[in-house]
Amino acid sequence: MKAVAKKSVLSGHITVPGSKSHTIRALILAAMADGTSHISNPLPSNDCLSTAAAVRQVGAEVDFGDDVDGGASTGRDGAVWTVRGAGKNLHLPEGQIDVGNSGSLMYFLCPVLSTLPGECTFTGDESICRRPVNHLIDALCQFGANGRSLNAGPDGKPGTTPPFSFCGPIDVNKTLVTEGALSQYISGFMMAASRLNGTLHMELTNPKETPYLTMTKLWLESVGVPVSISPDFKKIAVTGPVPFKAFDRAVPSDWEGVAFPLVAALISGSEITIDNVDGSGSQGDDKIVEVLQSVGADIEWRRDAEQLIVRGGKKLSSAGLPNGELVVEMSAFPDAICALAVAACFIEGKTVFTDIDICRKKETDRIKAMTSELSKLGAKIVDEGDRLVVYGNGGEGLHGGEVESYKDHRIVMSLACLGLGLADGEKVTVNDAEWCSVTFPHFFEVMNKIGAGFETI
Repeated sequence: MKAVAKKSVLSGHITVPGSKSHTIRALILAAMADGTSHISNPLPSNDCLSTAAAVRQVGAEVDFGDDVDGGASTGRDGAVWTVRGAGKNLHLPEGQIDVGNSGSLMYFLCPVLSTLPGECTFTGDESICRRPVNHLIDALCQFGANGRSLNAGPDGKPGTTPPFSFCGPIDVNKTLVTEGALSQYISGFMMAASRLNGTLHMELTNPKETPYLTMTKLWLESVGVPVSISPDFKKIAVTGPVPFKAFDRAVPSDWEGVAFPLVAALISGSEITIDNVDGSGSQGDDKIVEVLQSVGADIEWRRDAEQLIVRGGKKLSSAGLPNGELVVEMSAFPDAICALAVAACFIEGKTVFTDIDICRKKETDRIKAMTSELSKLGAKIVDEGDRLVVYGNGGEGLHGGEVESYKDHRIVMSLACLGLGLADGEKVTVNDAEWCSVTFPHFFEVMNKIGAGFETI
């Protein structure tokens, strides 16, 4: 599918879907629990549906209620998913676990299943099978679970990509020493520790994405699992076993999804209200508000009303910042890089994104991809290896064109939103636009309700 975007003025209210990060954690913890859990406002995206399918393979039951596909086809609001947990009867699957396109599912569920005796294999789609998982394999080996890729490397040595297998159970008496630059597998071992008899220790030499570790900590503590994280996130300890009970929880809205209508309104000179905005502080991507306000964006966060009011049309400039540059350190919220790179094209002045290595390890190398595709649209953007630099000129010089999404949901939505801020007569065509469904099902339909005018062909 292709999506075509052109200059549009947005208005009205928009509600983004529930958080993928929260939904996947909720499904896995509900599967581990004793009893029946109810998850309201879940995200019915491909990744979350893959998670539901996976936990069914290991002993849980998931009921989507009136929607056979969890609401993915209807986009129905107010859905409640019911999960009957496997508890102590959690077991290895009969076959391999296919995570689809979900790295979160792979990194969370693999450590949990490594607490069980026996061999298990994980695989995924083409994109997943290109993503190195050497850090996860190394962690499994450190804990005695003999993790190994089933692929051969170019030099005949063991590969580093899925499919991979391991043989549990892991040994709680060992301490994991790892870089920790990718938070997801660390979160997975935090969840796994609740099933172990003892305290699982992890030492991180270079922790990144730390808000997501805090999110996992809060989820575990909510079901009674004690978690200790040092202030610098370099030492983590989780004590088990804790046979926790089922729960009823609402999934907050997805800040990663909030970023796209927010940026779209700013660059198109529009005024919109984003409803049901999560003000808990559990999602690191809420920092995007502070970043954009620092260059003059008119964003009013009404926390009590759970609303963001975005008033576009004001000049965005880095002139008042130190050295006249907007410097954004990305390690805590790397998923915002695509939306912020688009916003930077409409800021007058230089924007420098630092600590971007983690942004290269997602569905694709997002730094390389955004540099390539934004350049096609007239942006002055430079990949400096350890920094991404955008020389913005208030949107001047940008033009339409056809761009690739790399089958990456965040690249799809960010490039489509850029088209809304172009001059009359210019259009942006985004290829493989259907991949937005990974985290924001019905993105184009939802945006069109506030005037985006996206065409899908």
